[in-house]
Amino acid sequence: MNQQLKDALLANLKIKELNEMQQATLEAARDHANMVLLSATGSGKTLAFLIPVLESLDKTIKGTQALIIVPSRELALQIEDVFRKMATGFKVTTCYGGHKREIEENNLLEAPALIIGTPGRLTDHIRRENITTQTIRTLVLDEFDKSLELGFLDELSFIVGALPAVERRMLTSATEAIEIPEFLGLTDVHRLDFLPTNEEQGPRLELYYVNSEEKDKADTLFQFICTTAGRSTIVFCNHRESVERLNQMLQERGLTTTFYHGSMEQREREVALAKFRNGSINTLITTDLAARGLDIPHIRYIVHYHLPATEETFTHRNGRTARMEASGAAVLLLGPGERLPAYLQGTATEMTVDPEATLPEKPKWTTLFIAAGKKDKVNKVDIVGFFAQKGDLKKEDIGVIEVKDFFSFVALRRSQVSHVLHLIKDLKIKGKKVKIAVAK
Repeated sequence: MNQQLKDALLANLKIKELNEMQQATLEAARDHANMVLLSATGSGKTLAFLIPVLESLDKTIKGTQALIIVPSRELALQIEDVFRKMATGFKVTTCYGGHKREIEENNLLEAPALIIGTPGRLTDHIRRENITTQTIRTLVLDEFDKSLELGFLDELSFIVGALPAVERRMLTSATEAIEIPEFLGLTDVHRLDFLPTNEEQGPRLELYYVNSEEKDKADTLFQFICTTAGRSTIVFCNHRESVERLNQMLQERGLTTTFYHGSMEQREREVALAKFRNGSINTLITTDLAARGLDIPHIRYIVHYHLPATEETFTHRNGRTARMEASGAAVLLLGPGERLPAYLQGTATEMTVDPEATLPEKPKWTTLFIAAGKKDKVNKVDIVGFFAQKGDLKKEDIGVIEVKDFFSFVALRRSQVSHVLHLIKDLKIKGKKVKIAVAK
């Protein structure tokens, strides 16, 4: 990759330069066909493997040339988003459970250069011969340990066995706690280990614990959120039922929260994450589903409402904050009889909450749902123009915009929403009348 192209990529991604890990990965990929990259969550692994993938793509080849396998749909969508922002000119598509297979089949008719997908859905497409595997030369398994942990061993084995022409393999992980299966065919492996040592982790992630007098800990959580003035927070629970119960309790007490877990419909999950990403919601209550693959910047607190089962789970949960150069804090809520895990003894500081703390201010943003997206030829520029011209909004009144295949989300200043909805009632976007409403 020449310097001009590299500079253009970085400009498209709005970053000044590659970090040490990304640069080392790029250089190593030029000399080694098989690689394992170990690097902490939030350190920039996605870009670290996407640039070598891009270097391997050939515009003269019509078929699919690279395949990236991930453990979750959220991670697939995140990687797709980064690749699209790189503006490479190569077609990319994602395949994952919960997405209509018919849409994916249509996207695969003209073979994309890059496919990103989850093991189960990729296996389904390969068996249906929707994916032509003969031209795939590059294989990336991102968070490969999580795919194995989630029980995708058979699917991974099938997919790898269906790739007769793979020449380059890269595995990435935020831990080194798992053995690489033989079916992956990794020989002469070059290993890059950028996992931080304990000494390196300390200053960026602050560790605290809060003692709760009640076993339930719900009151303590409420007081914590009020004490911290509603700063951006993810609350981890071990059970889906607890997630929904806590969310309802906090909302009934006046907090602006949402929840996220694996039993939700895909659209519900998209709405929840969009609201949290754009600042319409400051508290997200979730299971360990959110411990990997969610690219959400500026999270200040990770709260362990339930203690993590293992040190590895604790590490992955905390990877949602203190990302890149940002700082953050992990907070463990301890009920009567609960103690800090052995691996944290002596490293966490007690934090006290103010039982008299008042409710934090409501977020300044509200999320609107727009029933049109990429497949309707609607993009971010169209949405900004529509709300600026028809909704009489200034640029600073329009926040984060996310455009999906068939719908979009836009954050608008809360104080303007009612007036805007009145102004745009019955108006069209790009000549088409679409539903626009506050996202539920």
